[in-house]
Amino acid sequence: MEATALFTANNVWMMVCTALVFFMHLGFSFLEIGLTRQKNTINILFKNFFVITVGLLLYAIGGFNLMYPGFEEGAMGIFKFAGFGIAAPEGGMTAAYADGGYTWWTDFLFQGMFAATAATIVSGAVAERIKLNAFILFAITYVGLVYPIVGAWKWGGGFLDGMGFYDFAGSTLVHSVGGWAALVAIYLLGARIGKFDKDGKSLAIPGHNLPLAAAGVLILWLGWFGFNGGSVLSADPALTSLTLVTTCLAAAAGGVSSAIFSYILYKNYDLTMFMNGILGGLVGITAGADQMSPGDAVIIGLIAGIIIVLSVALIDKLKLDDPVGAVAVHLICGIWGTLAVGIFGAMAGFDQFLIQLAGVGIVGAFCVICSFIILFIVKATVGLRVDKDEELKGLDLAEHGMDAYADFRMNQH
Repeated sequence: MEATALFTANNVWMMVCTALVFFMHLGFSFLEIGLTRQKNTINILFKNFFVITVGLLLYAIGGFNLMYPGFEEGAMGIFKFAGFGIAAPEGGMTAAYADGGYTWWTDFLFQGMFAATAATIVSGAVAERIKLNAFILFAITYVGLVYPIVGAWKWGGGFLDGMGFYDFAGSTLVHSVGGWAALVAIYLLGARIGKFDKDGKSLAIPGHNLPLAAAGVLILWLGWFGFNGGSVLSADPALTSLTLVTTCLAAAAGGVSSAIFSYILYKNYDLTMFMNGILGGLVGITAGADQMSPGDAVIIGLIAGIIIVLSVALIDKLKLDDPVGAVAVHLICGIWGTLAVGIFGAMAGFDQFLIQLAGVGIVGAFCVICSFIILFIVKATVGLRVDKDEELKGLDLAEHGMDAYADFRMNQH
């Protein structure tokens, strides 16, 4: 009876975490809408709805079996496909599955919520100028193939797992996978009209609704309780509570350090830096949230916040245009968080650091090559970027023929 109660409690916790990760898609939508112009709001919402709906379907059709194919003992652990469709294995609904942490169906849904996140990260970076058809084709390929293949290398028991690489909840496997694609996409797309003047100086293109963006950040922070808390893969009281503490402390430290550091550099209390610092702290702790002490988590968050400010400046200097700071938050802080596992916490050590570094490099190379190939093919077939008139008019009217705020005209720059 006690074992059944524990199994039920574990499974309920995992289902709650699944719902929290699902809720993060609202946070991503709000953040992206708030930091961009109102004339592109419907386009952003459409992309986010597309990512979560099609992402889940793709994961059911083949993604889950590509990510968890069941590598044989002694296999290279690079690629294996366990077949199309989903069907619970024998014993998948019992405590015999996953050490009694959850049922097979809960496993599928929890992992499916993660899958769509990689494409959502790209959506923010390419906002306001990518053709909807181009984004759809890219998202289908990336979520359907690239994300599950990389996930299999670690979480599916592949070669990264075999070499000792550690990524608790996805600083590399989710955030950097999305971040590398975002970097390639903004490089190939080019900057929005008006982002850089004729001398190459970066100009601000203000978002139209910072309260909405702020709501998005707080929703994402809440969702991270499920993102990291669920990655314990049970309701283990000690480990879930530690994980939630380290997650929250890193978020808080990231926000504070980015706000202070941006003020030191620019003499301005920048709300968007504060918000992205919180997200950078969250991404930074994600790889080792279960391995860190609270003190370690604060240090990781403080450094992540400084990285955010420097990364945003670097991306501007490179003449790249990232409207929401996705590359700084998800890619660069994702790399930092992954490497931090070898510097702080229970697994710290030079050998572990080198393994983490190798994992970052392998995943980065694979994602960059795949992103280039996919986007090159998309560019050659349907084209990547909307034309100048469509961009100036706004993608809501150009791509969707409607207006997000029909009777409300403000900030239509």
